[in-house]
Amino acid sequence: MTYVKACALSELEENTPKRVELDGTPVSIVSTEGEVFAINDICSHANVSLSEGEVEDCMIECWLHGSSFDLRTGKPSGLPATRPVPVYPVKIEGGDVLVSLTQES
Repeated sequence: MTYVKACALSELEENTPKRVELDGTPVSIVSTEGEVFAINDICSHANVSLSEGEVEDCMIECWLHGSSFDLRTGKPSGLPATRPVPVYPVKIEGGDVLVSLTQES
């Protein structure tokens, strides 16, 4: 698996999504509950940035229609979204957040 640097760990604020673009793919990086997650930044229901939403209980909420997605699995918790969004493997090395765009299934 190939990992690329997404950001420095020090750039992340707890429960505040950070939008980055990796090889043309918009990704939301989230530090919450002692872990760092990477999830595709585009809501599967409406073409809007998830990074603009709220994070709570390991979920990120789409600000437009209120669907929430599990940061661990990408699965929506309820309507209007019905399709999951991709999540990506993350590792921390030397103070950097590294993400692999190879999707976990």
